[in-house]
Order: sequence, then C-alpha cells, then structure tokens
Amino acid sequence: MKTENKVLIWDIPTRIFHWLLVCGFLVAALLALGFGEHSPLFPYHALVGLILGGMVVLRVIWGFWGTKYARFSSFLFSPRAVFKYVTQVLQGLGAPHVGHNPGSAYAIFAMLIMIAGLSVSGIIMGQGGKAFEEVHEVLAYTVMGVIFVHILGVALHTIRHKENITASMFHGQKDGNSVDAISSSRPIIAIIFVLVVSTWTGGLISHYDPQRQSMRLPVLGTELKLGEGRDKEKRQYRTEHGHDEEHTDRHDEDD
Repeated sequence: MKTENKVLIWDIPTRIFHWLLVCGFLVAALLALGFGEHSPLFPYHALVGLILGGMVVLRVIWGFWGTKYARFSSFLFSPRAVFKYVTQVLQGLGAPHVGHNPGSAYAIFAMLIMIAGLSVSGIIMGQGGKAFEEVHEVLAYTVMGVIFVHILGVALHTIRHKENITASMFHGQKDGNSVDAISSSRPIIAIIFVLVVSTWTGGLISHYDPQRQSMRLPVLGTELKLGEGRDKEKRQYRTEHGHDEEHTDRHDEDD
C-alpha cells in the first residue's frame, strides 16, 4: 500500500535558481527604487538585471530538459484549470499538487516572461532607446504585483494544507507518494549552473566602467549606458562648446 510521506520533488538547480531570482530581483528593486537614477548605485540594478536575464535563459533550457517537476510540460494548465483551481481555493476546497499548482504555474510563466522583458527593454534603453522606459517601468511594477500574489498563494497553501512549501524550496521535499519522487537532485547540473552564472556575472562586472557608468556586453560586444554618466559628459561638452560659440559671436559683433 502506498503511503504519503516526504519525497524529493525539486532538484537542486531549480532550488538554486528560485532563491537567486528572489534575492536578485529584491536587490535590483531596492537599487532602482531606493536610490533613484542619479545615484552612483543606480547602474548596479541594471547589472543585476542582466545577471537575472542570463539566469532566465538557463531556466528556460532546464524547463525542457530538467527533472519531472522542473519541466514546463508538468505545469502546463489551461485557463479553465486555473479558474477552477482559484474557485476551489476561495471555497476552501481542492487537493494540493505534488508539483506546481495551476496558480503558481501561471505566476512562474508570467515572472519568467516579464523578467526576460525587463532585461531586453533594459538593453534597448542602454543603447539609447528612451521609448522603452515606460515599458520597462510597467513590467517592473507588474512583476512586483505577481510576486505579491504568489506570496499570498504560498501563505494560503501553507495555512490550508499545513505544508511548508517555502521550506521545500530549500530541502527539495514535499508530501507525496514514493512514485511521485524524482530519482536524483542533479548535483552535477547544479554545479554547472552555478559556474555558468558565476562566469556570466564575472564577465558583466569586469566589463563595467563605473566612471562612465557604461559597459560592453561580454561576447556580444554591445555597449550599454547603465546610468547618467554619458549624459553628464554630453551636457558638459555642450555647455563648454555653447559658451565658446557665444563668446565667438560676441567677439565678431565687436569687430
């Protein structure tokens, strides 16, 4: 007879990605909202955003070749299934899911898409695409909203089912049957994931010029402005040359 106990559900790469994403987005939000765009710390929120963008690419790859519950195919739910799940939750009904439930599944897809959008719009802005500033801002606040709803859902699940699913993202185990468990936590893949993210992070940091508040993307070689550095240079240049032109005009009039 099958008995329900703690079984391994989340592999290590998925858990590492989850907490790095949580910490990274929190740091980026604090740097952007807490200091303002004229602060010397502001460009670092863009730097963190580029790191998160690289992580999202790796998570998408793992979403196709990862373990059972890390794969997107395991939490593809129809809108009808999500509506039914939310209705049951509001009624105090519904059974817990071993992997992602329909609500958390849609939250994950939304966060991955929008964080990728934040990275892309940030890169475009860094190349002078000022028109994407509003898009970037809307995406940032929308992600915050999704995260807030996701946290509420986690809290509600914990209270209703008396299962600490937050802790499960640390140790990887949830309530389930032995047949539900994954065979391995994939430690080798986790090491590779950390090495790739560390290399990407190191490359971004080494290519960042704090004086000019700009950087050149590793491999791609695209130059990005992450802060007000270049704007200051341009304003100074225009001010100096504008003064020279004005002085020249007055000199000509006197002659």
